[in-house]
Formats: sequence, structure tokens, C-alpha cells
Amino acid sequence: MDWVPFILFVCVVCFLLTGFPVAFALGGTALIFAFSGILAGTFEAAFLTALPTRIFGIMTNETLVAVPLFVFMGITLERANIAANLLETLSMLFSKLRGGLGISVTVVGMLLAASTGIVGATVVTMGLLSLPTMLKKGYAPSIAAGTICASGTLGQIIPPSIILVMLGDVISSAYQRSQLSQGNFSPNTVSVGDLFAGALIPGLMLVVLYIVYLLFKATVHPELMPANHINKNETVVPRQFFRAAAPPLILIFSVLGSILAGLATPTEAAGVGAMGAAIIASYFGSLNPNLLREIMRATLRISSMVFMILIGASIFSLVFRGYGGDDVVHSMLSSLPGGAFSAMIVVMLIVFLLGFVLDFIEITFVVVPIVGPVLLSMGLDPVWLGIMIAINLQTSFLTPPFGFALFYLRGVAPPDVSTSEIYRGVMPFIGIQVFALIILTLFPSLVTWLPSKLYG
Repeated sequence: MDWVPFILFVCVVCFLLTGFPVAFALGGTALIFAFSGILAGTFEAAFLTALPTRIFGIMTNETLVAVPLFVFMGITLERANIAANLLETLSMLFSKLRGGLGISVTVVGMLLAASTGIVGATVVTMGLLSLPTMLKKGYAPSIAAGTICASGTLGQIIPPSIILVMLGDVISSAYQRSQLSQGNFSPNTVSVGDLFAGALIPGLMLVVLYIVYLLFKATVHPELMPANHINKNETVVPRQFFRAAAPPLILIFSVLGSILAGLATPTEAAGVGAMGAAIIASYFGSLNPNLLREIMRATLRISSMVFMILIGASIFSLVFRGYGGDDVVHSMLSSLPGGAFSAMIVVMLIVFLLGFVLDFIEITFVVVPIVGPVLLSMGLDPVWLGIMIAINLQTSFLTPPFGFALFYLRGVAPPDVSTSEIYRGVMPFIGIQVFALIILTLFPSLVTWLPSKLYG
């Protein structure tokens, strides 16, 4: 029956490609296989008795409470027009620098990523705000589109990222399972805070690499990225810059600083961030009861989707394990020549390809619990593995023809910006992210150094 787990996985992917709701595709397909196996005598019904305990564990998981809080924080900042003021101010600040507008977009994308953590919202917001301006200033459509897509996906890796919250919970469970399988019955824990600390240096490294590329492009091909000439009365005074930059910076330091300093757990910091976003939107933005009601409904809708997918994925993983899928995957990866390195390359390639057709939530809850324990039992560092998967998913967001960030930008881009120009614009940034993955593979201490210094 070794082939049944693979058939189950392929059937789930096929259902997802048809557009069927993710949670029901995962849970429904798994239950169909389970009941069919019970009737055929190939599946133990006792596995399903663990299902209520799993669902109750999801309901009582304090780490996952951070998800709706971070979602609320991100949507509040998105609807409060904080990004528009910041982009306008930074554009004037870097006006004399060739390619300065592209650098402004990258910096704003970084700040939005660190204060919202929602890729789709960041790409759409930046596309609506900056793409018309960049085209009006004479930027090549491919350069403008590539910069917006790449900076918008920084929310995947720069904390406090929602994907890191979910990955932290999954990696923690996978690490404990791998340690228990090796006879260690008191394993060390891996927290979301570890992943936040581990993602900080790689995230900033990506931002620096983006800016270096833009400066190089502006030097070699100045006609593609002209300087942004402004009037003398449009210069930025310190008070104007502080008013534009203060909201996201205050939120970043209060949320991320409290986590890294050990003053608050990610869930507690998410509560601070949600309240802080509401206060900032009231003072700097235009928060009103109608807008607050809209934000709360959007938060409820996204959070419900995430938790329903998590329940469906839990059912899927239970049935997958019941058919011996974990043992099949373990034996397959362990038998590869080259050991852990070859297994890591294969898993990263699978995650990259699945990123074309599956959302990062589905990959996090379905694929990582299957391959995570196997890779971690081979001696890989859990924090390093989590960050590598996060950057890999970020790369798949940009890769044509199915990258989600490309679809987000295509939906808000003017008709005169062709899809081929968007595809051509993101290719250098894909190369930069692959280069970053190679650097982190050669120098894993870039990921593990800060968590070890902060948490030991």
C-alpha cells in the first residue's frame, strides 16, 4: 500500500487546481480515502479517533492567536493610507539620486512588510500607489513592475510575517517529532521568536541586494531609471519625514523589538501591534467606525480561511500518516545519495514547484509537516530550515507564469503595461533570491547567529 499516500497527495493537488475550497479539498479528500480504506480493510479506524484532539489543539494553540491579530494590524495600516504618505516623502528624499524612486519603493515595501506581513495587500497597495508614478517619471515598465513585485513579497520573510508565525508552529511540531523519533524525550523547543530573529538578517540582506541591483541598473542603463526632478518647494523637511515614517517605525519597534528583547511572546506582541495600528490609524490616518467595521470583517474572513485550512490540513496529515506516508517519505529521502544535502535540494525543488500552483498557507500546513520531521532528523537546524523554506516560497511568488505576486500586480496595472514586461521585470529579482538562498546555504550562521545570541 506504499502508493496510496502519493495518490492521496496527487488527488488533493488536483482538487485544489480546480478551485475547490482549500479546507474542504484537504479534509474531504482525506476522509474519502480514510472511509474507503476502512471498508477495504487497509486503514485503521482508530486513527480518526485522534481527530477531535487535533482540532481542540488548534483551538487552544496560543501561538496561532497571533495570526488574526497580525492580519488586523496589516489591514488597518493598508486602509489608513500610511503607505501613500511614506512613499511620497521618500520619493522626494531620494529625488536627486538616479533610480531614487525605485529605491523609495523598495524601502517602503520593506517597512510595509515589517508592519503588515501580508504579501497580496502590499503588492496591490504599492502597485496602485507607485506604478503610475514610476511610469510617469520615465521608468521602464519592466523595471517598475519588477521592483514593485519584489519589494511587495518581502512580507514573506521580514518579521513579523504571518507565514513565519505559521511556519514557526509547524516547524516546532516537526522538530519535536524528529527528536522523539530519535529517542530524545525532552527536546528543545523552537518558537516563532526564533524564526523572527533568524529571518531578520536574511530579510535585510535581500533589501540591500535589491537596492544594489537598482543602483547598478541605473548606472549602466540610466535611460531606464531617470532621476526624479522636483521643485524647490517640494523638499522634505525633518518634521515632514518624521510624520510619514513615524507610524510604521513605531509599530515595528514596539512589535518586533518586544519579541526580540524577550519582553513579550509573538502573540502578546501581536496584540500590541493590533492596538497600536488602530491608534496610529486614528491619529495619522482616517479611521472611522465604518472603516473599522470593514477592517474587522476582512480580518474575520482571512482568519477564518486560515484556520479552516489548518483544520483540513490536520485531517489530511492524520490520514496520510495512517497510510504510512511518513515512513514512505522518510525512506525515499533517506535513500538519496548525498544524505541531508540531497534531501534538502529535492524538498526545496518540490516546494518551489508547488509554489506555482498552491498558496503558501497550503504548502505550510500540508507539505512542511510531511517533509519537516525527516529533514530535521537528518541533523538540519530547524530555524535555518524554516527560513530557507520561507525564502523559497517568496521566490515562487515571483516566478512566471504562475507567481501570485504577478497576478496581484497584473490586476491593478494599467493596460499599457504588458504581462510580458511584468515577467521580464521580475527575472533579475528571482536571480537575486536564488543567490540569497545559495549564500544562506554556504553560510547558515547568517540565520542562526542572531537567535543563538538572543535566546541561547
